[in-house]
Amino acid sequence: MRAHHLSSSPSLSSSCSVSFVPRSYFPPVFVNAPDFSRNFAIASSPPLDPVDLVDGMTSKKKPTDEELLASLGYKQEFKREFTPLEVFGVAFSIIGLVPSIASVLFYAIAFGGGPAMVWGWAVASVFILTVGISLAELGSAAPTSGGLYFWTYSLSSPKWKGLLCWVVGYAYAVGSISAFSSIDWGCAVQIMAAATIGSGGTFQPTSAQTYAVFTMVIFAHIGICSLGTAILARLQRVYVVLNLLLCLAIIIALPVATPAEFRNTVDFALKDLKNLSEWPDGYAFILSLNTPLWTICSFASSVNISEEASNAATAVPWGMTLAVAIAGIVGLAVNISLAFCMGTDLEALNNSNQPMAQIFFQSFGERGTLIIWAVIVITQFMMGSSMLLAASRQIFAFSRDSGLPFSSWLYRLNKFTKTPVNAVVFDGVVALFMGCLVFAGDQAINAIFALSIVGNYVAYSIPIAARFLGQNDFKPGPFNLGKFSFPVTTIAVIFMVFMSIVFFFPMSPTTDAQGMNYTVVVLGGTMLLSIIYFYFPKYGGVNWFAGPVPNINSISEHSSTRHSEEDREDDATAVDVIDAC
Repeated sequence: MRAHHLSSSPSLSSSCSVSFVPRSYFPPVFVNAPDFSRNFAIASSPPLDPVDLVDGMTSKKKPTDEELLASLGYKQEFKREFTPLEVFGVAFSIIGLVPSIASVLFYAIAFGGGPAMVWGWAVASVFILTVGISLAELGSAAPTSGGLYFWTYSLSSPKWKGLLCWVVGYAYAVGSISAFSSIDWGCAVQIMAAATIGSGGTFQPTSAQTYAVFTMVIFAHIGICSLGTAILARLQRVYVVLNLLLCLAIIIALPVATPAEFRNTVDFALKDLKNLSEWPDGYAFILSLNTPLWTICSFASSVNISEEASNAATAVPWGMTLAVAIAGIVGLAVNISLAFCMGTDLEALNNSNQPMAQIFFQSFGERGTLIIWAVIVITQFMMGSSMLLAASRQIFAFSRDSGLPFSSWLYRLNKFTKTPVNAVVFDGVVALFMGCLVFAGDQAINAIFALSIVGNYVAYSIPIAARFLGQNDFKPGPFNLGKFSFPVTTIAVIFMVFMSIVFFFPMSPTTDAQGMNYTVVVLGGTMLLSIIYFYFPKYGGVNWFAGPVPNINSISEHSSTRHSEEDREDDATAVDVIDAC
């Protein structure tokens, strides 16, 4: 997902002249009292560095990734191993397409059938792209792992920036971890579906058995995501290739293999809405958008690895935008193929443990389905590792700014792998607790899918809106829409607010405790507790939380993050010369 590697800084010339550089010149991140009101202007225009001044360099030189990160107040702690292709791979592998659609296809089938699958996907993809582009503009201007809450603090009005930054940090933490939990739960369900198919339908897993598999999948992901950055980066290439090959296989092979009795007409696949719920057809169609919205949801994860990406100001926004656009197009083709090849008995599909597995069984038979299903399970497993990778970086970044309980423990890099292993373990444990919703009923566990959407949309919409509503001096980065930014942003925010409200409702207008949508309970409860924690007398965040806190306090510390070990001694000499002036 990324391309360029960092260039080393030129060594100090003994013949150069040194001029006095006033302290007030340097970006505010280098002074004791943090002031992020101008971060976006700083991030989008190259800051002068003292070593560059000594070398006679000018401010027109493109800043390195480390310099850009330092202008935002943070030192380089991760290794920048992710190329532009691998940045794209993180977002695209989390989207997943075929395994993601398999996990939430029941929404589209129950709330409209073929037309909901095809047209619902097409409509939602356009709106999701506006969200992706809006976030990409912010990610280009200030590429940092704490992106969403960092942007919120930088762009919001002074009166509200502390609270909004806090809310976004917690909402995104909930959204990211629930996305990871829902992906791994989908993987566990798919594994059990394979067992059911392999047994000829005689094996029917219990909730406890599925949860046991879910636990094993999470522990496997904790192990993988504790590995070094280089390994995690190279894995993204494998994920991208496997995802695309799986999509092509479904688009091409499914129509060829499907028997005539399961092939649907144009009217059934594209025109006749089949609403199996008690909701009115129009509202049912809106609820069916849960399928594309959950599938193409956590693409902002590219932002979480900004500090591990080379050429981050370009690679991150383009990786995010291309992932959403390609997923929209390829996913539409996958849904068309499914709509024409799923047969007409939607009730049977909806009542099956895994609707997509049933569609494949009808077309490929037992052996063919098991082969394809094995690839889907592997791809879903890859989705989970990418999601945990991104979620752990968000937790690490928020803890770096003391936003979470136990921040001092969460803000640690393993000395061997140089990755945030503690944050990885924390995300895994919280995801396991979320999975316990299965014991409250089938509809309760489905809440983690809606929870990941709503949690992320709360976190996405606030910084996007703050760009135009807050008091700030936003300067766009290399990726920007110019005069189209405001209308695109407006559409994105309205869409997210509307859909967030929709997904608080249950799947049926007449429900009970088991059929309740627990999204409002989990997200609402978490956000309420976070706000109470913020305003709690004496110990609350309002008394000590300062938003993004610089961890670079001197130019010499910044220089040490940008240069190779061989050049550091010369750089320190250069800084000493400037300090003496």
